[in-house]
Amino acid sequence: MTALTSDDLDINFEKSTMSNLIKDILYKAKNLGATSAEVGVSKQSGLSVNVRNNDVETVEFNRDCGFGITVYMGKRKGNASTSDTSPAAITSAVEAAISIAKQTSEDPYSGLVDADLMASSVKNLQLDHPMGITPEIAIDRAMTAERELLQTDKRIKSSDGTSFSSHRGIRMYGNSHGFLEGYPTSRHSLSAVAIAEDSKGMVSCSSARSFVVNNINVSTDVEPP
Repeated sequence: MTALTSDDLDINFEKSTMSNLIKDILYKAKNLGATSAEVGVSKQSGLSVNVRNNDVETVEFNRDCGFGITVYMGKRKGNASTSDTSPAAITSAVEAAISIAKQTSEDPYSGLVDADLMASSVKNLQLDHPMGITPEIAIDRAMTAERELLQTDKRIKSSDGTSFSSHRGIRMYGNSHGFLEGYPTSRHSLSAVAIAEDSKGMVSCSSARSFVVNNINVSTDVEPP
């Protein structure tokens, strides 16, 4: 198994890298004639596993990054996006947004919020709770959930799949007013579905038990047969 974990991101490094990229995009937009611009960036990494009847079906590790670029030519607006962070790709995306803006109709309400209305400080909403889960631990969590589900009710005959996922990411936003901020986030989920059968027939059902994952409670509603 790989040594990668579910939160395989260096948040401080990513924040610094993204800040520089946002500044570069805003600079390029201004040089190409934009009167103002804004950039939203998100990057995340994580893993997910799926098991069924004590067999591992899939183990997936993913890392995604995306830029959303909006430029304003007076009251004309253009948008472009890219997942490629190379200088050539960023330049191409900015040029595309500029080209679109030049061809759109003017909108009197188009533009950035007034500079004096921008936030002067950003609160920490404590949205980042990394778990550092390895594929082996993720598989064990899913297997444990499946075993618990199968023991919930004697009418449950087999598993219809159990999954566990854990992701961590960072989002950043900057504009030509000089605003540039970001925050890390994390999300974790655990679900289990089973096949239950009695004299009335067969249905899918979910476990009513709660599974504690590093102080995160995950529970589902019961759908009895």
